[in-house]
Amino acid sequence: MAKFRIIRTDFWQDPIVSEEMSVEDKYFYLYLLTNQNTTQIGIYKITKKQMAFDLGYSIETVHSLMDRFIRHHKLIRYNPETREIAIKNWGLYNLNKGGKPVMDCIDAELKEVQDRSLIPYVAESIHKQEICSRFETFCEQEEMCFDHDMGDQDENDTYLDPECDEMEDMFHTTGGQKEKQQQQAASPNTENRPDIVNHQKVKDVKEIIECWDDNGFGFTNINAKQQLLTWLDDSSFLHPKDVIIKAMNIACSNNKRRLSYIIGILKNWENESLLTVEEIDSYQENQKPIPKHRESTNSYPTGRQIPSGFEINLTAGEE
Repeated sequence: MAKFRIIRTDFWQDPIVSEEMSVEDKYFYLYLLTNQNTTQIGIYKITKKQMAFDLGYSIETVHSLMDRFIRHHKLIRYNPETREIAIKNWGLYNLNKGGKPVMDCIDAELKEVQDRSLIPYVAESIHKQEICSRFETFCEQEEMCFDHDMGDQDENDTYLDPECDEMEDMFHTTGGQKEKQQQQAASPNTENRPDIVNHQKVKDVKEIIECWDDNGFGFTNINAKQQLLTWLDDSSFLHPKDVIIKAMNIACSNNKRRLSYIIGILKNWENESLLTVEEIDSYQENQKPIPKHRESTNSYPTGRQIPSGFEINLTAGEE
């Protein structure tokens, strides 16, 4: 059965669409809003391979567009593990009318979502209260499940969610002598201002979590986030947040969105005693191979050379 998707005409008055998007961006955005995999709730499963086939693009082009919409336009989220995509402004274009058939469809589709963190992401743009309340109901269920899961873990692990209250408590404790030395080296004036140090650490955790979520490492992979965030305290880097994000960016550029790949990069840098981003950049620059000189392309004459002063007489021997 064919689906019908109606795009409101004010789509073209959206400043992001009219001022920031290229022609290719607009084409891709319309595809995300109208393709055959779309659902009533704006969260649906689709692979990059299918996108490339439908659009006539290469996988590399689709990957580049996805990265642009996630990081630059900030209009979508994609979970590569569940193959689910969420459209941030879906509610603006498609969730303006209610009614029992619509609400029943929304309930059924929300139950099928595997990555529940995508639900509140879409709910932010829903203006119709009846529909927004239905999304919020599923958001509350997700929070209850999350709180239950985190309650079974060690108390020191609760800082993984940058929005939870436990994180503030964790960051108001002493981080140990090693952390204190690193903070003093980075900012001597904060020695007697633990509130500044705590605020900075909260900010660092939030940036790492956002980088992880926005770049497709796995929104629901809580355990991996836990392990990565331990490098803020348990590494020798002088500015660990910057180094961790640099490692994540390298993993993205190599399309290796796995915790093990990031940890491998960080361990290599520690083994090489590279403690700052500047040292890492300098080391990588020195490791670049020196291009070989091109072999001489001078051409050499073949056969015997003609003696200088020799003149050719084309009529010789005809008399």
